[in-house]
Amino acid sequence: MLHSRTRWIVRQTQEDKVQQLSKELNISPLAASLLINRGMDTVDSARYFLLDKDQEFHDPFLMTDMAKAVSRIKEAIEKQEPILIFGDYDADGVTSTSVMMMALRDLGADVQFYIPNRFTEGYGPNIPAFEQAADTGIRLIITVDTGISAVNEAKAAKELGMDLIITDHHEPGHELPEAWAIVHPKHPESRYPFRELAGVGVAFKLAHALYGEMPDHLLEIAAIGTIADLVSLTGENRLIAKRGIQKLKSTKNTGLKALFKAAGIELPSINEETIGFTIGPRLNAAGRLESADPAVDLLLTNDPYEAQAIAEEIETLNKERQAIVNDIAAQAVKEVETNFPISENSVIVVGKEGWNAGVIGIVASKLVEKFYRPAIVLSYDSDKGLAKGSARSIQGFDLFKNLSECRDILPHFGGHPMAAGMTLSIESVDDLRDRLNTLANEQLTEEDFIPVTSIDGVFHLKDISLSSIEEMQLLAPFGMGNPKPKVMIKEANIAAMRKIGSDQTHIKVTIENDGSSLDGIGFGLGHLHEQISPYSKLSVIGELSINEWNNIKKPQIFLQDMAVNSWQLFDIRSLKRLERLQSVIPEVNTTWIFFNEEHISKFRTYAGESMVKISSEEDAEALKLDGSNIVLADMPPSKEMLAHVFSGKKPARIYAHFYKEDSDYFSTIPTRDHFKWYFALLAKKGSVDIRRHGNDIAKHKGWSRETVDFMSQVFFELDFVKINNGVISLNNTSIKRDLADSRTYQLKQAQYTLESDLLYSSFQQLKDWFDEVMQGAVKLEEAKEEKWT
Repeated sequence: MLHSRTRWIVRQTQEDKVQQLSKELNISPLAASLLINRGMDTVDSARYFLLDKDQEFHDPFLMTDMAKAVSRIKEAIEKQEPILIFGDYDADGVTSTSVMMMALRDLGADVQFYIPNRFTEGYGPNIPAFEQAADTGIRLIITVDTGISAVNEAKAAKELGMDLIITDHHEPGHELPEAWAIVHPKHPESRYPFRELAGVGVAFKLAHALYGEMPDHLLEIAAIGTIADLVSLTGENRLIAKRGIQKLKSTKNTGLKALFKAAGIELPSINEETIGFTIGPRLNAAGRLESADPAVDLLLTNDPYEAQAIAEEIETLNKERQAIVNDIAAQAVKEVETNFPISENSVIVVGKEGWNAGVIGIVASKLVEKFYRPAIVLSYDSDKGLAKGSARSIQGFDLFKNLSECRDILPHFGGHPMAAGMTLSIESVDDLRDRLNTLANEQLTEEDFIPVTSIDGVFHLKDISLSSIEEMQLLAPFGMGNPKPKVMIKEANIAAMRKIGSDQTHIKVTIENDGSSLDGIGFGLGHLHEQISPYSKLSVIGELSINEWNNIKKPQIFLQDMAVNSWQLFDIRSLKRLERLQSVIPEVNTTWIFFNEEHISKFRTYAGESMVKISSEEDAEALKLDGSNIVLADMPPSKEMLAHVFSGKKPARIYAHFYKEDSDYFSTIPTRDHFKWYFALLAKKGSVDIRRHGNDIAKHKGWSRETVDFMSQVFFELDFVKINNGVISLNNTSIKRDLADSRTYQLKQAQYTLESDLLYSSFQQLKDWFDEVMQGAVKLEEAKEEKWT
């Protein structure tokens, strides 16, 4: 067997709906299944999802306080009151700030932006920043992607004589700030039809309301923040992302073009993955290490020289960020394994002095990926006695809800069910860890700690074609709420399998069934090569794509996980160099079986202490094998003994080595004609000194010397001859007997047959025999007499 790394949860789709959608929309069953799994199970809803040309953005004035916000902003523009955009330092905050700046500049406002420093000010509005703004004459502050938790700061703004408009999308707390207006899709009084906008989505809606029409030119910026913030790519977010990506492919934004050039991005190839893995991290990099201002400056500039300089600066910062993340992640993993093992911690909470607060969110994600536990990573500032943290969660554990239970020790926190940020005293960290672990133990089961992979369906290889994959792309852009489709191919034959890559860490597999085949690439899955027998039935999950090489297009699957659901036979009978055993046999859950005492010392270096010597049928039957990896190190005395070892049992894998120093299979077993000629020679000569003339006889007949000695011993056991000091002569008193009556002859034949069956049989013959034994189809009594041909 090969167990999958995650729990595969396959969505069930009604076949009649699949066929109906496939027929009505003239699409493949694959595309129809994917649509139904995303809730588009009617022709109208599916057509609406696929074709966005008739879709419209919601009326922004459906959002609570939108009219008040627009009125106040237009008043400020008319009176030329200075306006401050107060943003956040991540990609969503940077794009939110940029959208608001572009819109207000367009409308003639006197506007500037402020993004707090992550390291000196932390997340969200803060009173010193507001005091500074008031001192410079600011009378209107508009927050973007932040502010919904700024209860005290809102009061301070009012006392300072400033009006505060909050635009945000983070979860509202039990108390809302006292602001001039709160524009939030999740406002308790909101009638807005779509609640999952990103911060930039809310800013975009405010811009929409200010312009009086949808600001098409801001879609590309809104798409970046929406995708980078990992909000649900459904509803209005999907519309923003899909249309924004098209805009990006022909962008005129000077800063974006410079950023794309620095990152090596080709405009026609831009998709949601380009944003999520290349553009977003770079816009985040500035705020993670230093000030986020350059990222906003980049998006706002019209000067190509300034844009190039900023883009190169951001590129450098991103590389530095990657190195810092790798270093802190290694320290955090060691901290978990040494001090907070997952066997004792359902929630990981680790922190250290000097860890860069700008990247700890990424580190938390890496801990979740490695340990599959909710994780909080904290950066300690011992001078202030504070710990700043970022959290990431797993399915089933709502971070915002559970952190809300710890409000008394979290003076500042906010976020979503799956991600959050916080500040607390270093003295409260242990208390936070204990409380969250208690909550997690009440809410989560053992199964919850096994990663889950949701699969859109089980498909046949014949259903996967270039056209069906192209249809699948109509569901893009993919992201949260509309994940990139994952498919399962079940019980396929392995046509080819090999490791690839300079360090052999990847795997390439070709699977086939019923005349259809599919190539698969598994990055980072090279270690599974030795765990998959090439004759096994392989189940795989992954993402379908089109591979184009030399103008030839072929379907392929990017493998994410693989499994073999039945026991596996690994044929290592031809492995002569014993030191190579360590590279093909797993150390964990493995038992080495020996039938010959003298071989144990030879294998001890490779087998360690997991060795068992079988001396009797009782030993064989008592051996527990279920779920284990079994190495058959040497040859059993008989197939009957081997059948006793495996009868009715369920091992995970069998590694058949069957070591034997001297083989009987390739030595000559004399025929009756051989015996007849030798008997005639003895009758003619009367007696022969075997020690002197045995080699001459063998050479004359083209036999081995062993053959002459073997026939001599058989004749002796049958009482046909006498042997005295190496001289053999006929025994004239002997009676007629069959060769098979000789014990030596019987043993030779038995060893020949045993080696033929176990050492020199085909893979399939050996596999079939084990199958029959384990299924109980072969009776042990029958195994005594069984002869293979």
